[in-house]
Amino acid sequence: QVQLVESGGGLVQAGGSLRLSCAASGGTFSWYTAGWFRQPPGKEREFVGGISRSGSGTYYADSVKGRFTISRDNAKNTVYLQMNSLKPEDTAVYYCALDTSVVVRTTTSLYDYWGQGNQVTVSS
Repeated sequence: QVQLVESGGGLVQAGGSLRLSCAASGGTFSWYTAGWFRQPPGKEREFVGGISRSGSGTYYADSVKGRFTISRDNAKNTVYLQMNSLKPEDTAVYYCALDTSVVVRTTTSLYDYWGQGNQVTVSS
């Protein structure tokens, strides 16, 4: 059973940066496509971006494109979400997830394993 542990969230001012990490254990990390999702207060969980198994391909939601970068280190079983130029509307609980698909998918229900969630708050 794969377990995901997230770290790196917190409070930041608008325009600032944060990096989230998601460490996997209990499985072969490189077999999975990784995704990041977020759930703003009072809203449904939404796709932020994803990265292919090898790390060679990434895909982002329009709302974060050009500001957020996803990377992974398969030797460390870890995927990262670098968030720059943060805005108050980026405030949410952020989740990492793993999917057995060979392509990045944007649908929440298709992901097999989830992290515990990490609060990111951006103040204006």
